[in-house]
Amino acid sequence: MLSVSDPTVSELLNGRYIAAMATVNPGGLIHMVAVWYWFDGKRIYVTTFSGTRKARNVQANPRVSLMVDARDPADSRGVTILGNGKMLTGDAARQMTAKIHAKYLSPAALADPAVGPVFSQVDDVVIEITPESVVYWNMQHVDQQFFGGAIGKHPDYLLPTER
Repeated sequence: MLSVSDPTVSELLNGRYIAAMATVNPGGLIHMVAVWYWFDGKRIYVTTFSGTRKARNVQANPRVSLMVDARDPADSRGVTILGNGKMLTGDAARQMTAKIHAKYLSPAALADPAVGPVFSQVDDVVIEITPESVVYWNMQHVDQQFFGGAIGKHPDYLLPTER
């Protein structure tokens, strides 16, 4: 079983991708949303507004899933993290939010009074995800195992995805 310290997993978690985060709604339905995140080598952090559905869901039920994937058809690979989330507030949340914003926003955006400070005010909590299970996939491995490398030999078999 893989862990977040595996190089193939940590490479994705350290990258600047948009993750998909799933939480459990009241009544049991799944809520999924795109998020920015930060990986510290052990845990994953997601900044958000305390009034969002994902924040309210984590407060009621800590079970979360987070998927990070490289959506290049020629290099399709990803990781899904299953675990528990807990809310960080105050200084801990502000410090982590600053790291997440610096990962996704340019220095010019952070310095722009219409952007940086607004993000900092809106994102007032952080969800800290402690992984319990890690699932990794890589289309190149699947190609070799099941298709004998046919997709690698014929990259035009995979159609481009929308941007």
